Amino acid sequence: MSRISKDEVKHVANLARLAITDEEAGTFTKQLDDIITYAEQLNELDTTGVEPTTHVLDLKNVMRKDEPKKWITQDDALKNAPDKQDGQFKVPSILE
Repeated sequence: MSRISKDEVKHVANLARLAITDEEAGTFTKQLDDIITYAEQLNELDTTGVEPTTHVLDLKNVMRKDEPKKWITQDDALKNAPDKQDGQFKVPSILE
């Protein structure tokens, strides 16, 4: 017995804004049923004592600490600017 119907495949295709033919819906129904059957093998595993995870790898934050540093002054930042006005970079207008 199939776990997914042709109508369900057509409905999902419609939600995804995909135009599929009846023949394609039949093909996708078979393929999706095979995928579901394969994925159901996971239900046979004993997961007692296994804590749920959000990621398969134990990731840690690898960013540096956010520490204040001495930075250049506004005048130094604008020193090589091709065009500046009132202490800011001046760029061509894109709005009319």
